[in-house]
Amino acid sequence: MDAARLVARLEQLVGFDTQNPPGAQETDCAAWIAEALRGLGFATELDTFDQGRANVVARLANGPGPVFAFNTHMDVVPAGDGWTGDPLRLRAVGGNLVARGACDAKGALAAMLEALEMLAADRAAWSGTLMGVFVADEEASSRGAKRYAATRPGIDLVIVGEPSGNAPIIAHKGSLRPLLRVAGRSAHSGTPDLGVNAIFEAGRLLPRLAAHHAALRGRAHPLVGPPSLTVTRATAGQADNIVPDACTLLLDRRLVPGETEPAALAEIHALLEAARAEDGIAAEVVELRATTGGAAETPAGHPIVRAALDAARRYGVAEAQPIGFQGACDFVHFRDAGAQGVVLGPGDLAVAHKPDEFVPRMELEAAALIYRDIALAMLRRS
Repeated sequence: MDAARLVARLEQLVGFDTQNPPGAQETDCAAWIAEALRGLGFATELDTFDQGRANVVARLANGPGPVFAFNTHMDVVPAGDGWTGDPLRLRAVGGNLVARGACDAKGALAAMLEALEMLAADRAAWSGTLMGVFVADEEASSRGAKRYAATRPGIDLVIVGEPSGNAPIIAHKGSLRPLLRVAGRSAHSGTPDLGVNAIFEAGRLLPRLAAHHAALRGRAHPLVGPPSLTVTRATAGQADNIVPDACTLLLDRRLVPGETEPAALAEIHALLEAARAEDGIAAEVVELRATTGGAAETPAGHPIVRAALDAARRYGVAEAQPIGFQGACDFVHFRDAGAQGVVLGPGDLAVAHKPDEFVPRMELEAAALIYRDIALAMLRRS
């Protein structure tokens, strides 16, 4: 491993403005990654879609064996305020490397590029097909990963880069976001009894939603905890003097492995039907907002999990054990396409999406070696 080269790549990556939203600006970053991997002997493709969005797909065939992929995303959340320096310029503060995306997830991306370079330079040590699949739009609705998984099957094993302190994540939550419309009837606000206030109707619905959330706690998963249901947005009203005839509620339903989006949505529909039949509340799902996707899990005994644990312990994760991830990520799309894998990367999720986001340099360097060693274990020559 070349630590200086690794940090230089991270510096280059965080310099690309891939904030999402607004999105539509991964193309320059993707083109740079594609060119770097092409120079290492990979067959690379820049898969552009929509306006300014792109995935990088790189492949290096090296004899018989499984297809092993590294995946993470190029987009980052908006920098926002509160930074003590330029958020798009990497700087060292003590043992940490600070920039937007240094933790989530351009640190993982730089470490994966370093691992790909080490593996490409040592082809006698492994056999199979090695891939880098780096995608757009994970921070919004995972259009990049969804697009890849829908059109390019054939990956057997995958590591998805997200901050985990280099411990292997084997289960993560998913998300479902139904938009409800609670109906009322408009009237002049001076004579409100001539109408039905949709905000009051939504208020009558809220205890049912809270009760459903409480009931979900009985489905707790051992690694990610219970599923959940909450309201994240409420909107109503046309004017200051009109009783509102509609109130919209955006629900955030977090799924755990074993739950499906259709089943969770069916439960919400049943809740709304009960509210209509028992309390006369007229509410319906009018839209499903785009999310990263559903929940996923890899069996704890799978060889890639064992390889990840061995490599993590080798490079400083003293008490490495399989862990869960409370958020959603792109792993589910590769899992749905048939791949087994883990989510693993340098950094702490607690500092992601915040001002002065950082990745510890020692974890960054260790991640590159962990990635390499997992690939070598799974692509071992027979």
